Amino acid sequence: SEPDCMLAYTLKQGVPPEDIFLDFAGFSTYDSIYRAKAVFRADRMIVVTQKYHLFRALKISGDLGITARGVASNQEKHEGRYFREAREVLARCKDLVKGKMKPEPTFLGDEIPVDGDGTVTHVN
Repeated sequence: SEPDCMLAYTLKQGVPPEDIFLDFAGFSTYDSIYRAKAVFRADRMIVVTQKYHLFRALKISGDLGITARGVASNQEKHEGRYFREAREVLARCKDLVKGKMKPEPTFLGDEIPVDGDGTVTHVN
């Protein structure tokens, strides 16, 4: 899974495990950002994603009352670029509506504040 891969990567980079919070229910950008606020109690964050996706992630953050800064990841050229960019146009439309309506994500769950221990989110 993506969270497990990121856990392995960040641990290898020397990030303490208690500082890493995994979200296995972030099924979309909107869900992930909503859960960042509602479950992980984040009121500010840094969003790291592909350049074409960054605008939407920051817009959702603002719509949900999170102060966010964005960093575009180092994006190599891959096949399917035009498909992803076309899909992003549709996703922006969808999330523009969600940002106004603010529906709950598919799953919420118990609060796990980011000022606590992230290892409670790690699956063994």
